[in-house]
Amino acid sequence: MQFQEQRPGLFRRTPPAVFPVIFGLFGLGLAWRRAVDLFPVSAALGDLILGATALLYLFALVAYLAKFMRRPGVLADDLKTLPGRAGLSGMTLGGMLFAAALIPFSIPAAKTVLWLSVALHTLIVLMVTRALLTGPAEARRVTPVWHLLFVGFIISPVSAVPLGYPRWSQGVLWATMAFAVFIWAMSAAQALKKPMPAPLRPTLAIHLSPAALLGTISYLLGYVALGYAFGILSILILTALVLSARWLTADGFSALWGAFTFPLAAFSTLMQIMGGKGEGEIFTTLGGIALVAASLLIPYIAYRVMKLWATGKLAVKTNAAMA
Repeated sequence: MQFQEQRPGLFRRTPPAVFPVIFGLFGLGLAWRRAVDLFPVSAALGDLILGATALLYLFALVAYLAKFMRRPGVLADDLKTLPGRAGLSGMTLGGMLFAAALIPFSIPAAKTVLWLSVALHTLIVLMVTRALLTGPAEARRVTPVWHLLFVGFIISPVSAVPLGYPRWSQGVLWATMAFAVFIWAMSAAQALKKPMPAPLRPTLAIHLSPAALLGTISYLLGYVALGYAFGILSILILTALVLSARWLTADGFSALWGAFTFPLAAFSTLMQIMGGKGEGEIFTTLGGIALVAASLLIPYIAYRVMKLWATGKLAVKTNAAMA
């Protein structure tokens, strides 16, 4: 009897930390899908990556749903930890990119997935906000993961614009821009007072994601000057991250390396858009270099995170809740 109680059971401790790398793989697939317009590559490559990622995403989603069905309280428990918040945000934001992947194949399916993802992300944001307001003051320290939560809605126009929701996309652009500026400013102020601990440093890469996505959505909505400005900001942030690579990774590999995946894919997409808009050949080149780098880095990190999940170590290392 004691042995049975210790056995976790199938998917009983599914770690949310599995989702950020899947989110990054979706971004990689969409970046390759866009590359067809600028580079001599096959459109099948992007669809192949997106198809494989969709299967992986659905499997992880079912695994987490099985855990949730055993004990719904695991959702609130997972949101108490930084890896849990990042992971569950990656789950909903990945759903928004999944919707973008579905657009060429089924408009109704893409719309359904998009709005379900937005609704679930809204729920997660409300739950985290409540926890921040009612919890201890030290828990309200701004972290880069706040971008995934409060700025994460900027992912939705990637699907919403081609699906015909310009007003929603415009509102999201301006609202998330305000949140992003606030988080950047607070993060900079905190960094001057107290450097980030080595284990959490990989999350600093998340600061690139809002800049790249705000630029991408600005271009999609026709705000060319704004998109260009965020493009330059993205280049500056990525340069700082590359120069700080050894410092960022000083603590060795962890599940938080998932934070390196989706920002790099988003950066490549923005640079490709800028190159396609005639902003300069340099942006096309940067987009291509970033795409190659993302194609090497993202699958590598995803493989290592999935290996940790398969061996049961990911749940332990990220303190995932148990159903």
